[in-house]
This record gives sequence, structure tokens and C-alpha cells, in this order.
Amino acid sequence: MLNYLTLFLLLIQVPATAILLSRLLKGPGRHPPIKPQQPTPELLGSVSVVVPTLNEALRISPLLECLSRQSYELREIIVVDSKSQDGTPDLVKLAQQRDPRFRLMTDDPLPPGWVGRPWALHNGFLHSSEASEWFLGMDADTQPDPGLIAGLVKTAEAEKYDLVSLSPQFILKYPGECWLQPALLMTLLYRFDPAGVNTKQPERVMANGQCFLCRRRVLAAVDGYSSAGGSFCDDVTLARNIAAQGFKVGFLDGAKVLKVRMYEGALETWKEWGRSLDLKDASSRAQLWGDLWLLFAVQGLPIFVVLTYLFLSIFVQTRLIASVLVLNVFLLVIRFALLLAIAPSYDRKTATYGWLFWLSPLADPLAVLRIFLSAFRTPREWRGRKYSAE
Repeated sequence: MLNYLTLFLLLIQVPATAILLSRLLKGPGRHPPIKPQQPTPELLGSVSVVVPTLNEALRISPLLECLSRQSYELREIIVVDSKSQDGTPDLVKLAQQRDPRFRLMTDDPLPPGWVGRPWALHNGFLHSSEASEWFLGMDADTQPDPGLIAGLVKTAEAEKYDLVSLSPQFILKYPGECWLQPALLMTLLYRFDPAGVNTKQPERVMANGQCFLCRRRVLAAVDGYSSAGGSFCDDVTLARNIAAQGFKVGFLDGAKVLKVRMYEGALETWKEWGRSLDLKDASSRAQLWGDLWLLFAVQGLPIFVVLTYLFLSIFVQTRLIASVLVLNVFLLVIRFALLLAIAPSYDRKTATYGWLFWLSPLADPLAVLRIFLSAFRTPREWRGRKYSAE
């Protein structure tokens, strides 16, 4: 039985390890992280920013201040509010008194088949200026550097991107999230090419709606967010739909120009972020099952396998046991080494017990379990808005 189990582990882990290595080896050739830049005259009024909000009063103030510090490349800032009850519109109105580029609007009632976030972004796109060349969707919990928009647009134009989004630097504060959040992030790193690598297959494209820049004419050509209206991962769904139509889509490292404080603590991170990380709305069933197999094989199993086979090797020593043990130790070495690679993507200066970040590989089985749970459940509530089971 032990031999059969060992052969089974090798059967599922060896090909998964080969796929993982093929992706990680692309890292050295990736596009360098985006840097803040100063605008130049040709960028004047070229960007419209749209921010969807629903009860964001506790987190939106840093974004409003940061957007006001953007220069003349930013034409307008449209905040599309979905009838917040916590004073979010009042904060936007206060920002509007200081900066006339701010506009506040309320989106229409949510139509059947739409999720709130893409609906708000779609409304903002429809009401944005046609004179803007670029549409930039940003989330309320982001904190952009003053040179973000200029740096992002210049990079997009230099690389001829039609759509480009950024991976941010995550702000961590509490022990549980320092331990769990990097493990959840690693589920994305294992499944997709590193940020900054041009992915050729549209179905493997990655995107992040927290900072989502798209040429206005391209977004108009696909009828705004319509093709992703019912998706709880609308950013990835829309990006893949745009890539499938032949447009150039990029996903770059934005840790030097964009910070984000997503969720408060491990429980909220588990509940809120974990619900969309499976990306099932943007993936085929075959792709989803393939990703689940990969995560189970190379991220969820190694800790258990190493501990179990180290114990078994005391009593039984065979080449098969040695092989599976070596393979899983190798996978753990890769996992801990990747912590060095993702460390710049975290701001832990104010975190309590921030050193738990370095123990996040121990949370990998839990993170993989979260992806499995999410893959077979459709969210019924998001940011306080309830959705029907249909």
C-alpha cells in the first residue's frame, strides 16, 4: 500500500512540478516593476479614472488624497456610488470642493445578471469623457503614488499595451493576515506566469481590477464591462475577453507605485478575498480542474508529505520513498525561496508580528483548501450586497 501511495504521489506531483518550473523560469526575463514618472505635455487630459464604491468610508480617504496629487494627465475622477449608507458620498463631495476633477454619481439599479462592481464601472465608463484616450478603473482601498498614472500610461504606450493592470504592494497589519495572505497570493503565482511576463494564451491572462488601465476605444469595442457583467472576478474575465479579440494585454509589477489595504485581519481575508481567487467565472471547467490539481500537488501536499515520509523513513527505506521525499523537500525549498521574491510586494512596517510572513508556507494547505471551497460555491453576498441563487 505504501508503494502504491508513493507511486500515486509521484504520478500527480512530477508533471505538476514541471509545469510550475516552466512558469517560474520565465521570471528573470519579465518586465521590470513600474516606476513613478512625471507627465509630459502629450499626456494632458488623457486619462479618466472611475472608482466604484459601496460603503467605503473607512478606507477611501487615502485614495481620494492620492488621486488629487496626480498631475495634468488625469482629466477626471468619477466616483460611482451604489447608494452607500456610511457617508462615502460626503467624503467624495468634500474632495470635490478641493479638486474639481472629482465627480460623484449614483449608478442605476442593478439589472438581472450583473454583479455590482462591473455594473458601477460600466456606468462610470459610459459617463466618462470621450476625449480621454485611457480609462483607469481603481478600487477604493488603493493608495497610488503621485507618479502612478504617468508611469503606467507611458509604459503602456511604450510596450503597445491595449490593457494593462498592476499587482500592488499589500499593506499588512495583523498577525493572522501576515501568515495567511501570502499563502493565498501564492496560489496565483503558482497558477500563472509572473507579473511582467507577456502571456500568449488569452485563457491564461492575469489581471487586477484594483488598477486597470484600458484604451477607451478598446473598451468601447467590447461594449464596456458587458462581457464581464455577471462575473465576480470581472477584471480577469474582461481582460481575457479582450485578449481573445487580439488586443495586447499586460499584467505588471506595480509594487513601487501602488499600495493597497484590502481586508482587516485573517478572517476577513479568508472570507472576502478567498471567494474570488479560484477565478472560476473566467475559466473553463477543464482549466479550473487543472489549476486545482496543480495547487493540490505542488502547494497543498509538500508539507504533509515531507513530515509523513520523514517519519516513515525511520522504519522503511526504499528508493521510492527517497524519491518522493526529495521531490517534496525540493518543492518546499522553492516555496520558501519565493518568499524572497514576493517580499517587496508587502509593506509590513506597521504590522504586528510581521515575521509571520516568513512562516506563511505553513498556511499553504489552508490556502489551497480555500480555493477548493470557493471553486464549488457561488457567492451570495459581496461587500454587503446580496445576490440570488439563480
